[in-house]
Amino acid sequence: MLAVELENVTRRFGDFVAVDDISIGINRGEIFGFLGPNGSGKSTTIKMICGILRPSEGKIHVLGHDTVRHRKSVVKSIGYMSQKFSLYPSLTVDENLRFYAGVYGIRGAARRDKIQKLLEENNLTRQRNRISRELPVGWKQRLALSCSLLHEPEILFLDEPTGGVDPSSRRQFWDIIVRKAEQGATIFVTTHYMDEAEYCDRIGLIYQGKLIALGAGDDLKRKAIPGAVYELTLPDAISYMKTIGQGRGVQEVTVHGRALHVTFDDKTHDPEAVLEQLVRDGAPIAESRKIAPSLEDVFVTLMK
Repeated sequence: MLAVELENVTRRFGDFVAVDDISIGINRGEIFGFLGPNGSGKSTTIKMICGILRPSEGKIHVLGHDTVRHRKSVVKSIGYMSQKFSLYPSLTVDENLRFYAGVYGIRGAARRDKIQKLLEENNLTRQRNRISRELPVGWKQRLALSCSLLHEPEILFLDEPTGGVDPSSRRQFWDIIVRKAEQGATIFVTTHYMDEAEYCDRIGLIYQGKLIALGAGDDLKRKAIPGAVYELTLPDAISYMKTIGQGRGVQEVTVHGRALHVTFDDKTHDPEAVLEQLVRDGAPIAESRKIAPSLEDVFVTLMK
């Protein structure tokens, strides 16, 4: 049995189609990344899976339970961390945890032990008496995650959990996510950070409400970009995007910091020769090197 199954799911808000006929099956114990830019339908999808929103069309099952007909059974088996910090800002870290433990029916010694364990696992012990609103964003996210884990859910839904978090805290947060997956939990995480997809077993790419790709990261890279990808270093890179984009066999040109990523189609057998010609035509390429395509390269290519 799949942990999560979406069958031809659509969600409309009036005439606006937020999620458009998507089907996904997620395995137990899997870290599934749902990626896309802001406004692409990620949060709407996760809210439908958790039973917060009803789909306009299609069916959703969580551990075999229909999210509309068996919502209570679904809620008992999942943990949900929303995109925005939604805990009580005037309570301390410890008070928030004790409150949510009560919501889940956890009391007495079991409550004390679970809270202590989560504080230690998520490195919150020194923060337990701080008022939640005074915490930096990264600590708030750890607190929100801890509250969603109190009842030891089989499936954990994380809606953009690292939004607004610094790179170091993002990495530490993902260490926690990976550890929970190793302990047997199924993780469904939405993000618009393409680099975070590298932590996921499989990835779904959503754009304007449509699922445009589904699979393991390396498989998506091979399918979407059968040709070569080169990184070019040159001054004022943006000014030369059009010139380079007109080179023979060039499929896509994107900006990455001060460099350009140039994707060649699979029929271009000698990209180096094409780059040399571009230099002769006036493109001041200081350095070029072949690189492995990133998931951002994949996403840009598929959006086209």
